[in-house]
Amino acid sequence: MYLKKKWLIMILVSMYMIMASSSATQAVAEEGVLTNKRIAVVIDDLGNDMLGTREMIELPVPITVAVMPFLPTTRRDAEWAHQLGHEVLIHMPMEPVRGKKSWLGPGAITTDLSDEEIRQRVLAAIEEVPFAIGMNNHMGSKVTADARIMRIVLQVCKEKNLIYLDSKTTSKSVVKPIAVELGVRIVENNIFMDDVYTREHISKQAVKVKKHVKDNDTTIVIGHVGPPGKNTAAVLKQSVPTIQELAQFVTISKLAP
Repeated sequence: MYLKKKWLIMILVSMYMIMASSSATQAVAEEGVLTNKRIAVVIDDLGNDMLGTREMIELPVPITVAVMPFLPTTRRDAEWAHQLGHEVLIHMPMEPVRGKKSWLGPGAITTDLSDEEIRQRVLAAIEEVPFAIGMNNHMGSKVTADARIMRIVLQVCKEKNLIYLDSKTTSKSVVKPIAVELGVRIVENNIFMDDVYTREHISKQAVKVKKHVKDNDTTIVIGHVGPPGKNTAAVLKQSVPTIQELAQFVTISKLAP
């Protein structure tokens, strides 16, 4: 009799544990928060073997690298990233409202160019960066607010089946409405990690990234190699485990509608 009661208790306890586990699983599935959120990290300014290049490319999550054309390590960096499973963008130099043209690098799009010159520069840049699935702007606060120029750039993107990431270096950008009109897949940057180069600022931006991830289904973050490169890479690497509790790291094309 004692053994029968003992077995009955064990069976009831097992049934309770199964039901509790099933309820918890159902609750998580209903919330869908942890599994549905996605974040894409984009790293700009590759192509010139700048500080932090290796650290960024070897981050332990999928990233997207934006490689500038016509520079010494343009092809190497694009191929290297592709081999490790990352996505590649053409980081197209574009004229800013303020700043020197010398900061842009070779093959830049400037507002004094003719329509055909713009088109030829965009096509040449695409040829320079292997494995590119899209394009974003390097600087470009003046150009991305210019409808004439962006219509040409985006028309080439459409012809080459490239997505466009608007880095949002100006609030006056006309990229999105023109991209929608032309049928180009468009995404937009949410946060710059390192608009100020200090480790302290980059760490504060990482906190903003986590908050954005909590409050939104998708997040796009842009960081850079060069002066802030090693600091940005270190903060990103440190932040990966916490962010992975909130969202899945994906490449940029996964967020393009």
